[in-house]
Amino acid sequence: MSEPTPTSGHPLKALIGGPRGAIEGMLPPVVFVVVYVAFSDNLTYAVVAAVVTGVVLAILRLGRGEKPVRVVGALLVVALAAFVAYYTGSAVAYFWPLVLANFASALAFAFSILIRWPLLGVIVGPIMGTGMRWRQDPELLRAYSRASWLWVLLNIIRGVVQIPLIQGEDLWALAAIRPVFYVLVIITVLLSWVIIKRALPADHPGIRHPRSADGTPL
Repeated sequence: MSEPTPTSGHPLKALIGGPRGAIEGMLPPVVFVVVYVAFSDNLTYAVVAAVVTGVVLAILRLGRGEKPVRVVGALLVVALAAFVAYYTGSAVAYFWPLVLANFASALAFAFSILIRWPLLGVIVGPIMGTGMRWRQDPELLRAYSRASWLWVLLNIIRGVVQIPLIQGEDLWALAAIRPVFYVLVIITVLLSWVIIKRALPADHPGIRHPRSADGTPL
């Protein structure tokens, strides 16, 4: 089996997603709020608009060659949020599944660290063209584990911040906070890189070049 083709640019750039990824991530909840308010608190229109937006974005992502699992997962979150809002008759209920998704991500990152399969390495390894060979490198395994705790913290923060806004039924704040979350992702990526660099010894060739415990290239 051939190794994945490594990406160019910053090693962790793919985690940010770029402006397009940020906009796509923000669109469904923002569209939901805008349509809900624009049509005099019509929940049906808002739900349909959010789901249609999610479907269109899913089609575009599949057309760009993104992994189906990731695309379907994002669409399911949108669909679940829309269902909860419609079923409860509450617009702010749309955001509860998004909060739960953040907490679920935090648990997934934490669990992955405990079983020595840190998700940061699972995501970055294939992107860098190293597959899962980094797991045979004790120094890279430790570096990815340390940096993955930042993603646990990020997801907890994103979940916790939304709870009082939901309880206060502040729809505009829930929509407006999406760009702030994107900035937090950028900061987390940069700090992850700092932690990885500091966790690796000076003679380590870097995350693109994992090596065994005895220094043999993998």
